[in-house]
Amino acid sequence: MSQFLAEKYKKLEAYVPGEQPRDMEYIKLNTNESPFPPAPSVVDVIDSKQVELLRLYSDPTCLKLRQKLGDLHGLKAENVFVTNGSDDSLNFIFMAYGHMGAMFPNISYGFYKVYAELHQVEYTEIPLCKDFTIDHNMYKGWGQLIVIANPNAPTGICLGLKEIRQILENNPKSVVAIDEAYVDFGGESCYPLIAEFPNLLVVRTYSKSRNLAGGRLGYVLGNKDLIEDLEKLKYSTNPYCINRLTLLLGEATVDANDYYVDCCKEIARVRENTTKSLESMGFEVLPSKANFIFAKTDVMDGKELYLALKKKGVLVRHFDKPQIAQYLRITIGTQEQMNEFIKRLQEILDGGDK
Repeated sequence: MSQFLAEKYKKLEAYVPGEQPRDMEYIKLNTNESPFPPAPSVVDVIDSKQVELLRLYSDPTCLKLRQKLGDLHGLKAENVFVTNGSDDSLNFIFMAYGHMGAMFPNISYGFYKVYAELHQVEYTEIPLCKDFTIDHNMYKGWGQLIVIANPNAPTGICLGLKEIRQILENNPKSVVAIDEAYVDFGGESCYPLIAEFPNLLVVRTYSKSRNLAGGRLGYVLGNKDLIEDLEKLKYSTNPYCINRLTLLLGEATVDANDYYVDCCKEIARVRENTTKSLESMGFEVLPSKANFIFAKTDVMDGKELYLALKKKGVLVRHFDKPQIAQYLRITIGTQEQMNEFIKRLQEILDGGDK
């Protein structure tokens, strides 16, 4: 770090993305990407003409995409905020409402803490229950920005609409942001509550269920006034943050929604097959509604198993936090990938190539 960095940032602990090694060909089950490509109709929208038009700025209002996303969710364009990935959305949310203070689970998406510290937001981390569920009763009347991933990461466990409704009812003077990055794999979205609760923001991403992690596209659904807040910050920083090609891909993705619904169903099917396989090997697997599972075995230390799998060409995610250090977060790939993962895992447990 240089001597010129602002003092307030010197102790900032940046978010650490999942590793992307290039030293060998891996079965990549560590960053919750989709194993499937975009729909063929989505790929087809990019041609030489569209590439040539990159000389022009993109539409800063993202109006056509906002209209399509609004229609998809039974809302209006004024209820949709489009960003450069959902991380960008979360950044704006902490920027806009962090002055209230913030609260989020102590085991969840690591960026929440990073954004709080980046924007010098006073925050409270709420412990999960012993079974890794979120106790919605602990999020009551704090008067702070509330951010909850649902399904939660890295556990994959879901809150129901009843619990989310109670959080909203108990915090009428606080903004409640529900991060639904993984909801399409078996959870229930809370966006229908937007008409009833003007303090609700629903954060969505194209990275997981829409097979477009490299496209960097996210959006937020919410009350018109909240969306205007976020737009104000966007226009005060980088109004052209979504490039022309990504906007086209985003629009075409909405049009091909059935394809992505089928992809999600397949991932859920493979998730259940993989869970059964792991349980038959003696693993404890948390009940996931995401495109990953969180599992541990008493036979082998979590970090040791992570390293052994990496040596065998399988990348999974391990976290050093003591409460979850024995668990591995395993992204669900194709059935073929997961079969190979189980095969190599069994070899390790049988004592080969640890």
